[in-house]
Amino acid sequence: MKKTLLLILAFVSGTTFAVAQVSGRSLKKVMELQMPRTTDDDMPGTRGASVAWHPVQKKYYASFAGNAGYPHAVFNMTGKRISGDELNTDVDTRGLWYNAKTKKISGNGYASNGWFNYTLDPKTGIPSQYNIEFEGTNQPNDQCVGTYNPLANEVLFLDGDNVVAYSAADAKEKDGSRITLHWGRTKSQGVAEKKEGEEDVTGPPEGYNKTTIIFSGIAGAEIGVLNTIDRQVELYNGKTGFMTQKLKIPEDAVLEESFNFAYANGIYWLFNIEERKWIGYK
Repeated sequence: MKKTLLLILAFVSGTTFAVAQVSGRSLKKVMELQMPRTTDDDMPGTRGASVAWHPVQKKYYASFAGNAGYPHAVFNMTGKRISGDELNTDVDTRGLWYNAKTKKISGNGYASNGWFNYTLDPKTGIPSQYNIEFEGTNQPNDQCVGTYNPLANEVLFLDGDNVVAYSAADAKEKDGSRITLHWGRTKSQGVAEKKEGEEDVTGPPEGYNKTTIIFSGIAGAEIGVLNTIDRQVELYNGKTGFMTQKLKIPEDAVLEESFNFAYANGIYWLFNIEERKWIGYK
């Protein structure tokens, strides 16, 4: 009798744990990064490309997407901007990250703009020039926003339903690296069955950000996507592609289905286009 009771309790406890893992928690606002210029200025930019954190400089780097003349900004660890209004991205930016191997702020550009890195002033940490590290198209599609995985020294991109890894050492796609995301589904739910007569559809379902994924570094919940309908960050297992956690986003946060989503220094970032600022949640 006792043995049976213990087995039942173990089963219930295990079930509760699994549900808790998937139900997740609510994110809270912790920081803001106010980008430079206004919509009345020349080349102000509209959509946020990404945010990166430099652990040595202890600074945040943030860029607009869309044009080499759009603003790039540097912030200290409290979120105060320390770069001037005139600082530009110098490349039509998509992804932005800190490369743990090279110790540089790097990124990928639109289409064939290539991968780049910034030379930083050793005292201020502000970029003094940019360098094209790998020329040409080194990503699955033109609008891909790259995110860096320091554990494998690779850059991850969203390509339809797949997360694809490119080596950060040579910007080449890694063999056998593609992982299929099972949108909104847990391992217990399994792969969604195709209904009779239903056409094959690839890519994020309606309501998901279609350009951007993040790498959280959380074991078993490495890959993050933004669900704008259910208002949550969903974290997926980097090997199985099944959802393992949900992080609820506050109701006042503005969510977009392209760009405007990032992860840096343990913070989930959402860009408010109207207010021109990145808002960090944790």
